[in-house]
Amino acid sequence: MYDWWLYVLLCAGAFFAGFMDAVVGGGGLIQVPLLLVLFPELSHVQVIATNRFASVAGTAVAAFQYIRAIGVETAVVLTAGPAAALASFGGTFVMRLIPPDVFKPVLLVVIVALAVYTFLKKDLGAHHAVKYTGARFWWVCAAIGAALGFYNGFIGPGTGSLLVFAFVSVAGMNFLHASASSKLINAIADVASLIGFLLNGAVLFRLALPMMVCNMLGAYAGSRAAILRGNAFIRYVFLLVIALLVLRLGWDVVMR
Repeated sequence: MYDWWLYVLLCAGAFFAGFMDAVVGGGGLIQVPLLLVLFPELSHVQVIATNRFASVAGTAVAAFQYIRAIGVETAVVLTAGPAAALASFGGTFVMRLIPPDVFKPVLLVVIVALAVYTFLKKDLGAHHAVKYTGARFWWVCAAIGAALGFYNGFIGPGTGSLLVFAFVSVAGMNFLHASASSKLINAIADVASLIGFLLNGAVLFRLALPMMVCNMLGAYAGSRAAILRGNAFIRYVFLLVIALLVLRLGWDVVMR
């Protein structure tokens, strides 16, 4: 068993992660480093798996709040959701075969570029004007879901934020609708990858269960804040989370 104060720090971090994740994604940027710091004896796979178990319930809570308040884009969820689930499930097994460090330097450059783009383009995500119609829109959503679903299963942290950016910049959604759809898609992908982790026996339930409760509470608070404050609030939180993601990936690249 671990000391009680480790659980206090872990649960506080899980609450904050649930809040951030509900607004714009990126809860794993808080929970994963926290697990690594507090429990250095854990393997990379155990950390990602335990984080995934704790966060999936919080993501579901946030998705429910968004659905009840503003609804979701049905076409987006029906196409991107299954594609993300299949790719995420496969990504959990690829994680064991290929070191994620192979992709992190390239990913770091891409995320820095999208952060600069979002910061400079002040009206990005302010208006809901979907760019595609018909079958083309379905294919675009499926491609977004597959690409970021694989990332979710293979690397993980920041998936929700990248989904939001993709739906805003590629599909033309505003931040509030993109965040709502991303929550549901992220939940679907998380469940699929969690099945893979459970089959591998990688989840540490003595840590994951208390984290899950606190993550759900944070997700409820975060989703309510996002719904009440709207696009501008989500955009600012998005930039904060992307900055955290850049720092996290930058640290991994430098220290590998």
